[in-house]
Amino acid sequence: MDNTDNTGIADVTVHWTFLPHTDPEASLAFYRDVLGFEVRNDVGYGEMRWITVGPAGSPGTAIVLEPPAADPGITEDERRTVAEMMAKGTYARITLATTDLDGTFERLRAGGAEFVQEPTEQPYGVRDCAFRDPAGNLIRINESQCARS
Repeated sequence: MDNTDNTGIADVTVHWTFLPHTDPEASLAFYRDVLGFEVRNDVGYGEMRWITVGPAGSPGTAIVLEPPAADPGITEDERRTVAEMMAKGTYARITLATTDLDGTFERLRAGGAEFVQEPTEQPYGVRDCAFRDPAGNLIRINESQCARS
């Protein structure tokens, strides 16, 4: 699809994404206190809890931390598979960006993040690091291009 005539849907952005949590309090503390995200919503229903967080100054972008496999259509076998994948860190992932990768890395390390990769210049031209949140979700942080020019 060629959008050079600007007739495409160029104003589409990411609004929400979902990541599972296994411990709502640990996830809340991590995303709020370590990553510095704002808490936008915290809703409970029975034993389940959905927490919406997002970067300060970006009210249109949010992460919903949700109970894993909360969909009532998921079977018990599927729930077990999701739990196994979360434990291995292979179920969910997200990539964030920052203009200060080294400073962010140090703040995350001081906050106890479990790193799987320190800041590294990738062969495909991105400098990033990777860590796991309290539920095991893989989070990569790319250094934004504007910080590198």
